[in-house]
Amino acid sequence: MSLIEMVPGQVELVVQGSGASAPAVRLFDWSRAECEVNFAVEAIDDGVRARVETVTVTVWDGMSEFFDGLARDFRGWEGERTWVNNHLAVTATFGSGGHVYLGWTLRSGFFPGDWHCTVTTVIEAGEGMTAVAADLREFLREE
Repeated sequence: MSLIEMVPGQVELVVQGSGASAPAVRLFDWSRAECEVNFAVEAIDDGVRARVETVTVTVWDGMSEFFDGLARDFRGWEGERTWVNNHLAVTATFGSGGHVYLGWTLRSGFFPGDWHCTVTTVIEAGEGMTAVAADLREFLREE
């Protein structure tokens, strides 16, 4: 995972497990409108590329808190945790070997005929999730 400054003041966040061909999720095209942040999301896995142009997150949606909680619970948890917003849903499960499996679901809409795409990134539960949570806060400019 990495937070990359593309031009001054514009960053993108790439969340990817180890390996060059591992699934990846890219958050980019950040903008702020009043009390909300808008950004685009792209998911890439094994020749599949899905993109949602606008995900809207407010401070009340708790996206940063969701990732902070995953980082805090580096020793693991039972079941699945979920964060959901308009066109993006993130699920997290704790797996063997101290890894967090993040399922990123991009949705074009909410109706039965709308498309959706899910990719799963595998992140180390300790330092890896701590870095993802910190980079996400910085991307959302909540620090």
